[in-house]
Parts: sequence; C-alpha cells; structure tokens
Amino acid sequence: MESFEPSPATGTEPLPGTTEATGRRQVRCRLCGRPLTGTASRRTGLGPACDAKLHPAPPDIRTRRHEVAQDPLPGT
Repeated sequence: MESFEPSPATGTEPLPGTTEATGRRQVRCRLCGRPLTGTASRRTGLGPACDAKLHPAPPDIRTRRHEVAQDPLPGT
C-alpha cells in the first residue's frame, strides 16, 4: 500500500487561510467578487448585498394604504 506522508516539496503543514487548512474552497460573489462565507450565499453564489440588488423584496401589502374617494353614507 502507498503511504500518505506529505512530500518535502509541499511542506508538512498547510498555510493558514488556505483551502487545505480550512477544508473549504473559497467561493466568491458572482457580481462583486468578494469572498462568500454564509452557507446560503455560497449556495447561490451571491452575497447578501448583491442578492438584494438583483432580487428586491416585494412591497409589504399590510403597510400600504390607499386613499379612496367615497360618497357620504345616506342619512348621516
């Protein structure tokens, strides 16, 4: 069987902050290129700010008010 010892050319320990040290590959935002850290952001490929730019939240219907011109009620 082969042994899995690190080769002397690559060093014995991975450098801090590299993918070998953290075990996760670095994913960057598709729009601005910043590194993504959140699970949902990594899954979609967009950071929260860029995702909000591309997919704005719908307006809240409960807070929207409509002024309607109405005739007065008869007898009042």
